[in-house]
Amino acid sequence: MSSSKLLTFVLSLLALPVFAQEVLPKTAEVFEVDGHKAFLYAAPKPAAGKAWLWYAPTLNGVSLFGRKMYYEAFMKAGISIAGYDLGEVRGAPGSTAKFTFFYDEMVKRGYSPKPILLGQSRGGMMTLAWAFRNPEKLRAWVGIYPVCNLASWPLKNSKAQTLADFGMPEEELTAKLSEFNPVDNLKGLLENKVPMFVVHGDSDVVVPYELNTGLLKERYAAGGGEISVKVIPGEGHKVGPSFFECRELVEFVLKHGAQ
Repeated sequence: MSSSKLLTFVLSLLALPVFAQEVLPKTAEVFEVDGHKAFLYAAPKPAAGKAWLWYAPTLNGVSLFGRKMYYEAFMKAGISIAGYDLGEVRGAPGSTAKFTFFYDEMVKRGYSPKPILLGQSRGGMMTLAWAFRNPEKLRAWVGIYPVCNLASWPLKNSKAQTLADFGMPEEELTAKLSEFNPVDNLKGLLENKVPMFVVHGDSDVVVPYELNTGLLKERYAAGGGEISVKVIPGEGHKVGPSFFECRELVEFVLKHGAQ
């Protein structure tokens, strides 16, 4: 079944009366990994290979659960949703290594060794930092107005958290930026042919499009990578249908979750 037909089928299921629908989990399974909480919404009928979507940021829970269209579409397609709460980390090697503990636990539980990563806002930095260090371990990457560039939002609007995560003064981090910055370390993702999809507003002043998704798209495409970007004209960094009822995003996740 093509991704567009699968999306149409899933959305038609969402329109059925409640009694005819699969009962979806209303609360997450919560478990600990290395002293931190992990949250899992297990799809009632898992897709082949137990596909799952890894969402960030996860802070006291997976907020994607509250995005009805995405949550129900992924659950109906058999794609479980999970996240790991490390707090306000910013992609440092140390915190990224801790994310691997969560990944290992999910694989141990029988879930696919190649999840789809979805980073929203600062979750973009969290997921991309893990992705470029583990490019063979993901099926695809998705962003919702994601932070992709350490030189942009993290070191301007989130400096204290960023420096704390990296454990170094600003001068040292700036000098070593190319070593840690996801947009400077795309080679492994390109070699592993990891597809990407991003939705971002062109009027985002919090996480500027040009310095983040725009730069990622330019560099990934230049390297021959598969990246699709939906730019929302006139919209910024907000919660709204443009970003949380995006049919193209659902279609992308269903396409790669079904592989």
